[in-house]
Amino acid sequence: EYDEVMDEQRKRVYQYRQNILDGANCKELILEMIDTQVEQQLDEFLARDFGTESYAAWAGGKLNIELDNRDFRGMDFPSAESFTKDQAERMAGGQVLDLIEENLPVDEESREWNWAALAKIVNTRWQLSLRDRDLKKIGRDNLDEFLIDKVHIAIDKVDLSDGSGYLDKDYGLHTAIEWVQYKFGIELQIDEYRDLEIQSFKDRVLETATRMYEQREIEFPVMAGLIHFTTRDSGGGQRYDRGQLVDWARDRFNVELDLEDLRNRQRDEIRNLLIEQSRTDYDLGQQTERELQRQLEPLRDSDTPEPETTSAIQALAQWCKPNLDYQWDDETLSRLSEAELEQTLMAALHDRFCPEMRRMERSLTLQILDAAWKDHLLAMDHLRSSVGLRSYAQVDPKVEYKREGMRTFEAMWHSIQERVTDLIFRMEQLDDDFVGSTWVETHDDAQSAVEMAREQTESGGEEIVSSERIEPIRNRD
Repeated sequence: EYDEVMDEQRKRVYQYRQNILDGANCKELILEMIDTQVEQQLDEFLARDFGTESYAAWAGGKLNIELDNRDFRGMDFPSAESFTKDQAERMAGGQVLDLIEENLPVDEESREWNWAALAKIVNTRWQLSLRDRDLKKIGRDNLDEFLIDKVHIAIDKVDLSDGSGYLDKDYGLHTAIEWVQYKFGIELQIDEYRDLEIQSFKDRVLETATRMYEQREIEFPVMAGLIHFTTRDSGGGQRYDRGQLVDWARDRFNVELDLEDLRNRQRDEIRNLLIEQSRTDYDLGQQTERELQRQLEPLRDSDTPEPETTSAIQALAQWCKPNLDYQWDDETLSRLSEAELEQTLMAALHDRFCPEMRRMERSLTLQILDAAWKDHLLAMDHLRSSVGLRSYAQVDPKVEYKREGMRTFEAMWHSIQERVTDLIFRMEQLDDDFVGSTWVETHDDAQSAVEMAREQTESGGEEIVSSERIEPIRNRD
């Protein structure tokens, strides 16, 4: 019964992984991750009670009490501070009496009382500095009044001013804008978003994040090329091999470029020049993709007569050679299903216009997925070993294992999405060896994405995320 829980999780992970190895479009998978995170985070930050919930959780932690966020709706900070401390003082009496009863139970001999534990817990909870021998002198009968007075004084001294921002009417909006800035590097002006409905806010953020992703697609091949053609001189410094860099850029971006164009330029100038060439090539790729979709349109219509379908496939085969640098005969294409045909041609398109980015997306997603899954398996082993103890609390261990296992599994997926998208939008933090591997794998007689996916599927896909060969992020500590 325990294994059934893991079997469902294993199927989901392995199916997701196999889809990637079979050539699934990782860009679409990552854009789905971005969409999910935008939906979840902005729904949370822009919710009506986000500010009051944040204040209640923060102030409750400071004063070791449970607070209801609904009590703070519409309150300004001075009123909220006064209400919070009143609540804490009212609850303090019961808390003190419970601690006294727990550590100095009346039904036990006084020599068994744990004065040291009582002193330690009240000191920790209310930031007091009481000694157990001082409490003994007061005696149990008078201790409750003494401790309650001390606790009330301590509560009154607690500074809650740092929590005032939680009750600001724009706190959720500020938090959402800060998250967008941190996550995607997008700066938003609060006045432009204050009056937007939540869905409009999310749509606009998602649209902007998609454009930022496209900018990363333009920058990444240049980043990979510059790393690959960087050499160290005799003094230990780094310089570009401009000759090889020019040869690569001419072939990669199909542009007219010669050594003189780079000879007297600084590193940033060279990078900016190549990014402009990459942008031109990227725009051509987008145009080619739109044309490919038009070529596929007749094949998506099930009502298209067979002669017209045959003619469309022949036209598609002829179109692929000059536009995708791939040669297929119409018989080969006709044997593919609609989904297989589109996946094959899109892989060819990516091989031509953005091989480095697609390789990076696939390797990064697989590596983070594999690492997270291994950590999850270890966590589930620990849970299985300890969950039996919960039967002492009259709880069915199998039910608890399923519930906790699902919660842990969903947290794993959330962490995968966060990690992948964080690194995509902070690709400058990727390790040079990892970035260089995406260049090596897609140039100099490299395999196509279709061939690679097929071979990885047949071999089990183990080599694609070798932890010995790829390190996804440089340790900057």
